Amino acid sequence: MVTCRVRPVATIRKAPAYQTNMDVQQSVFEVTRETFQTDVIERSRSEPVVLLFWTDQVAPSVDTRKSMERLAQQYQGKFSLGLSDVTKDQIIARELRIQAVPSIRVIVNGGVAEQMDGPQGESVLRAMLDRLTMSSGEQLQATLDEVVDREDWDTAMTILQQALNEEPNNPKFKVEWADVLLHKGEPDEARKVLDTIPEDVADRQRPATRLELHEEAAAMRPLHEIAKAIEANPEELDSRYEIAVQLAVQRNYEEALQHLMFILQTDRSYRDDIGRETMVRIMNLMGKNSPIAKQYRRRMFNFMH
Repeated sequence: MVTCRVRPVATIRKAPAYQTNMDVQQSVFEVTRETFQTDVIERSRSEPVVLLFWTDQVAPSVDTRKSMERLAQQYQGKFSLGLSDVTKDQIIARELRIQAVPSIRVIVNGGVAEQMDGPQGESVLRAMLDRLTMSSGEQLQATLDEVVDREDWDTAMTILQQALNEEPNNPKFKVEWADVLLHKGEPDEARKVLDTIPEDVADRQRPATRLELHEEAAAMRPLHEIAKAIEANPEELDSRYEIAVQLAVQRNYEEALQHLMFILQTDRSYRDDIGRETMVRIMNLMGKNSPIAKQYRRRMFNFMH
């Protein structure tokens, strides 16, 4: 008899890092009653096991199987995929209260941690898998990205304070802490945090660059004065550069890049190519997946080549 206890989703245990390089072919398997204890229950204590109940007689369940097999390949063994054809064996499906196909049950530490019934889009399946497999650092980054997009700095600080209380020496958390301090307009505090982060830590350059821009902006004219100067003389590049730095500090990246692109196209030799160099600095603040950064990388490349 198949037995499986139910527990809340909030207690999902993440797959350990050493599982990410396992043979993906071994992580997709057919579920049988005889091997359920070993292949599902015991395996779920070291990594999430996603059970898909399907049949080739129902087209949406075939599509879901193809999507899940493709995702298992992409996630490179961060979870195992168990396939149960309900036309061959309905006992497991009855035990797990499967009413229709396709249906998904996620088994973690021997219990049902999450379930989905009915056809699901690949984006929904991917979001579920992200919840199951993301590391604490990845989860932190995803949550931070959301609150930073809203410019909710107080919430961001609360998230980071909790993270640093749990892992006070985690350099990734310190990088984000320094960056949020700069967003809040506290460069002196950010500098103190940066001084505790080794130079070779991933992403340290992001808050370090942001701090450089803050320091530059502090020595410049106020934004409204620069705007008036540009209005009076649009070709004057010093004002163009100043306003770009000020706008970047305020996270108005697209407008900052517009001014820097103007500098690049007008006089690439201006201040030893500072227009291009500052474009690169600002695009690095925006992240690799920013559509605006991608757009201006293409524009910069096309102009230069």
